[in-house]
Amino acid sequence: MLNKALFKKPHNPLESDPGQEEGKKPAVPGELCVKCPACGALLFQDELIENERICPRCGEYFRMGARERLLRLADEGSFTELFSEIVSGDPLEFPDYRAKLVKAAQESGEREAVVCGRGRVDGMPAALFAMDPGFMLGSMGTALGEKVTLLFELAAKESLPIVGFTVSGGARMQEGILSLMQMAKTSGAVRLHSDAGNLYICVLTDPTTGGVTASFAMEADIILAEPRALVGFAGPRVIEQTIRQKLPEGFQRAEFLLEKGFVDAVVPRSELRRTVARLISLHEGGSAL
Repeated sequence: MLNKALFKKPHNPLESDPGQEEGKKPAVPGELCVKCPACGALLFQDELIENERICPRCGEYFRMGARERLLRLADEGSFTELFSEIVSGDPLEFPDYRAKLVKAAQESGEREAVVCGRGRVDGMPAALFAMDPGFMLGSMGTALGEKVTLLFELAAKESLPIVGFTVSGGARMQEGILSLMQMAKTSGAVRLHSDAGNLYICVLTDPTTGGVTASFAMEADIILAEPRALVGFAGPRVIEQTIRQKLPEGFQRAEFLLEKGFVDAVVPRSELRRTVARLISLHEGGSAL
């Protein structure tokens, strides 16, 4: 009796697996591509970065790192970082907190959840800060509060406008009351800067919540927001569970807040640099063009 195996086609590693599911696409390394959470399109990372981390298929906004935001806003070669030596400690010896800080630094490439510095926007000097979503979702601890406070104090002394990008999940629970104290601390620094007649522009990005929203994020002279950014103190799910009611469509999104008067403008990412430059120029007595 003949062996049926004699009639089987030998496997060629250069060919697709005959048992492969029909229509199944080959795997692509994660560092090269990313899937859009809104439309499901598979996007090359280079393509996404070039398009300011906005999906070219559906317009969905991806989160952007702090340093990338600042380098896109500031004139080329003008940004100088400040206070980089200030990093989080573990004042309460919270379980596993030190390990989480190390992991956050590795994943984000930053030493802390905010990057501060000086730079120029269309030739005009300014103090700049941006919070990083990759570092524990921009949560506010004592180090972040100290860096933001020092930047406002420096800007008040040097009569500089401040432009800041916020993204945060709120106060950092691993630092307890010390984290919550940063709300009052940063708010005092914002008031000092404002009393000196200086301009503060804040750009709310997705998500800006908790203690950051309840302090320096919403205390700016001009509050801008990116499209569809989630902004609020408690999240919508927490609110619905508390009041036992369904919230309106788009509740806490940037467009909803604009309608209710909580933000001054919703600005597309592609127009943000030009908008900020015009606002600084107007404050300095220059042209709006």
